[in-house]
Amino acid sequence: MPTAAFDEVLDRLDTAARQARQPRPRLLAVSKFQPATAVAQLAAAGQRAFGENYVQEAAAKREALAGLDLEWHLIGHLQTNKARDAAALFDWVQTVDRIRVVEALARHRPTHLPPLQVLVQVNIDDEASKHGCRPDDVAGLAEAMAGHERLALRGLMVIPTPHADPEQRRPAFRRTRELFEALRRHHPQADTLSMGMSDDCAVAIAEGATMVRIGTALFGARPPKSDADAGMPGSG
Repeated sequence: MPTAAFDEVLDRLDTAARQARQPRPRLLAVSKFQPATAVAQLAAAGQRAFGENYVQEAAAKREALAGLDLEWHLIGHLQTNKARDAAALFDWVQTVDRIRVVEALARHRPTHLPPLQVLVQVNIDDEASKHGCRPDDVAGLAEAMAGHERLALRGLMVIPTPHADPEQRRPAFRRTRELFEALRRHHPQADTLSMGMSDDCAVAIAEGATMVRIGTALFGARPPKSDADAGMPGSG
């Protein structure tokens, strides 16, 4: 049951935050590939924010759970041809990594909705197989976002190289925090550093994460991906 793991995850976050002398980060429950019933169970336990990788899957869940006051985050790579749907469906998009996506989201965000909350995704380890902008491109993307009233720049998101030992990810988390601090000097409204997953959240919290993306520790092992999903990046 997801709700049985929910308290355990919150305890883990509390312990990590206390040891790091940091505030407890927000928990984003990564619900991709999980049924709407599992989302509803966690929502009943008090979880509000959920992360999805795919626009179509998120749309189906949001419709099924329309009666619940939930916050939906896109944490998968966004193609520009999906930007219209994503801009209308999600409350947050954490994977903005190029100007074309900034422009498309701003153009398609419905005027009856609040501004779309956005994070710049950074490819902090310069991995050829990963999406995200180069660290040197963060400032330009942030300026582009700041120029659109339909977008609200909230900070950075990162998925470091998945070393077997989470401690080996610490330098990447630290570099991201330094990049975040530099961003805030020019955009003080930026308040979100989304980094850390089920196996490395304690290290990420110690390095300043304000939001962690947890899937496996909440829901257990995910169902196998279909062929259509192969190769897509994950968070959790």
